[in-house]
Amino acid sequence: MKKLLLLLFCMPFLMATSCEDDSEELIFCTTEYVYGLKVTVKDAQTNLNLTTGVTVTAVDGSYSENLELLEFNDYFIGAGERPGNYIITVSKSGYQTFTTNTITLTADVCHVIPQQLVIELTPL
Repeated sequence: MKKLLLLLFCMPFLMATSCEDDSEELIFCTTEYVYGLKVTVKDAQTNLNLTTGVTVTAVDGSYSENLELLEFNDYFIGAGERPGNYIITVSKSGYQTFTTNTITLTADVCHVIPQQLVIELTPL
């Protein structure tokens, strides 16, 4: 009985907060933190993933970030919730340094839209 009374008491408030102008669409965003860049680095000759001693740097104007290695997945992540125009440089001792063209990260109303890259490094 108490639950029924509580429901009847709250119903007008629930209805008032759920009634919106039909021209506006309600958007519900997750609380997930989304990384814009996911970079896998491979040896161009063996096609094996490279992680140890690899540096992946993303630059957008005056902003610069070293991407973080997710060891259990063998890829690097960065540019968390940060749209922009990035140049990515990948380096490792014994390999030619690789620099990308501009990678543009956009966002929707909630999060950055992730870009996945596979970069192959050529041994010296």
